Amino acid sequence: MADTDRVTKTSDQAGAPKLWTRDFTIITLGSVVSMFGNALSGFAISLMVLDYSSSTFLYAIYMICYTAPQLIMPILSGAFLDRFSRKKAIYSLDYLSSALYAIAAFLLFKDWFNFGIFAVFAFLVGSINSIYMVAYESFYPLLIAPENYSKAYSVASILETFSSVMVPVSAFLYNQIGMAPILAINAVCFFTAATVETRIRQEEKYIETHSLRNEYDYAERPGALQDQAKISYTPDIVIRDIREGLKYLWSEKGLLAVAAYFAFSFFGMGATNVLTLPYFKSNYDNGEYVFIMVFALGVLGRMLGGTWHYRHKLPAAKKYTIALTVYLMLSLIEGVYLFLPIPVMMILFFFHGVGGITSYTIRISGTQNYVPDEKKGRFNGAFNMLSTAGMLLGELFGGALSVILPVRTVVVITMAILTLAAVFFIGRNKEEVSKIYNM
Repeated sequence: MADTDRVTKTSDQAGAPKLWTRDFTIITLGSVVSMFGNALSGFAISLMVLDYSSSTFLYAIYMICYTAPQLIMPILSGAFLDRFSRKKAIYSLDYLSSALYAIAAFLLFKDWFNFGIFAVFAFLVGSINSIYMVAYESFYPLLIAPENYSKAYSVASILETFSSVMVPVSAFLYNQIGMAPILAINAVCFFTAATVETRIRQEEKYIETHSLRNEYDYAERPGALQDQAKISYTPDIVIRDIREGLKYLWSEKGLLAVAAYFAFSFFGMGATNVLTLPYFKSNYDNGEYVFIMVFALGVLGRMLGGTWHYRHKLPAAKKYTIALTVYLMLSLIEGVYLFLPIPVMMILFFFHGVGGITSYTIRISGTQNYVPDEKKGRFNGAFNMLSTAGMLLGELFGGALSVILPVRTVVVITMAILTLAAVFFIGRNKEEVSKIYNM
């Protein structure tokens, strides 16, 4: 019923569902502002931590502080966000982020920086971001007709990719004006995004579904309150909802296979995140700019690939095959590129970008279309928890092995593990995963 209502509200004169509705435009504009601010500050913070610590291991510790809270927050918030307003959560968390970045900017203006403070800062930002992503990923599909999922997610990915153009700007500003003004700019970006997002009007009917179920549950208990307005979100309901989310994921073999593979995918991402920037800074003059040049081609690939996906649809019957091929290709590229000359790295990362946006579009549109609205929060929470667990283990794995093995060797080992995961989880579950990807 929710999908039908959504299509009806967003149809044009010819009856075809429109993508660029009022609410979709608002959330897109809000996302653009916050993404650009985050891209501006995120890379600069990484440079600052590296300059301050001069240690790949301490840089890994910083990354772990950011990732660790994302292990538990998604599953807790997923249950919560299936019962309460995801829209309010989105703009409230953006206001909170604005305040946090403003405080960090103030501390830096006062020259009160130390590694411990920014480790705590990373932990808080990681906590906020993990809750925000579950809220955003669960609310975003409500603003889109199912026919437009692929197109909408290609728009989101294009914008996220385009925000990466702020990375070289971030490096330049960091070297010219320092970290504090950059954090202040990000605080303004988050405040602006939150203010824009308060204007979204989309109804959240899944709340009514859970309220009615709560009322029924309480009605079965002698002497319990019948007024659903007085029903609170108690610890037993939290535990029950978490169990239901995990039980739902476990009961859906295809979703479980996808989630398991992406846990390994994020394992690979975590390992390479703590290894590649330090590797470039240590092995090349002006290594951060070499790093930017290589990954800029990946950004270009994602942008062009996203534009293609916005204008075209992949053949439904071939999405599974395309996805598995892309997963294997991405592992191969990341496993070999550090051994190659910089121009070849750049070419490979262009194709890495094209593959990355293709993987994202197939996975996100397929899973969000497959999972019912009232279960999206718990599914996305469970998915993000598994992904974060993978990333955290990858950061620990990459940081620890880099102490005893060359960085390139660690990357090769990591990508070999990821290749095996693609074959085992996606390849061996073709029938179940195809039901999701080929919708």
